Amino acid sequence: MSNRYQVDPDHVIGDEAQLRALFEPTHALALRKCQSQLGVHAQAFIRRAPFLCIGTQNPEGKADVSPRGDPAGFVQILDPQTIAIPDRPGNNRLDTLSNIIANPAVGLLFIIPGFDDTLRLNGRAQLSTDPALLQRMAVDGKVPKLAIVVVVDEVFLHCAKAFRRSHLWDPDYLQDRREMPSLMKFILDETSGAPNDADEMRKLDDDLEQAYQRTMY
Repeated sequence: MSNRYQVDPDHVIGDEAQLRALFEPTHALALRKCQSQLGVHAQAFIRRAPFLCIGTQNPEGKADVSPRGDPAGFVQILDPQTIAIPDRPGNNRLDTLSNIIANPAVGLLFIIPGFDDTLRLNGRAQLSTDPALLQRMAVDGKVPKLAIVVVVDEVFLHCAKAFRRSHLWDPDYLQDRREMPSLMKFILDETSGAPNDADEMRKLDDDLEQAYQRTMY
């Protein structure tokens, strides 16, 4: 018998009418704030943001979300309705990029350290290898292989409640990374098994850190 949690069908929300009956009507300001292009403040927010998450889906509807980060200003604003995101070296799973080819709908969340507000952007993406565009995104002379070009469908500022509830930027709530295993040990423990020898494990961690330094751009 499976120990997996099963949702009680008597308590499943099955349609939008049931869902909306649980909540107050949408606030008028929440409706008005949604725009179809990047205004002056949205553009300023994007230029300040060193980090974003991009959500995509494959043709079967399987969802994925991926982080993207660089120095502030790394996202290029091409016009009030178009942005471009450089694709830096990663693990070459290519989940986001493959999904975009199959389904261009994307959702972006821009985050600025110290800001409790976030900027949400939904749109349609394409992958571009335009040399002139990629050259604008070069770091230390290294040009990305491609850029994710997104046409804006809607953009709006998201309220601060989630970040305030989580105390994300509050130094008193910072957690000690050493309380959980390293990335290498995490992966090995869940797959082939991590080595028991501490020196061997430390070497694997050091090798990963050196790989980060070599392949950042």
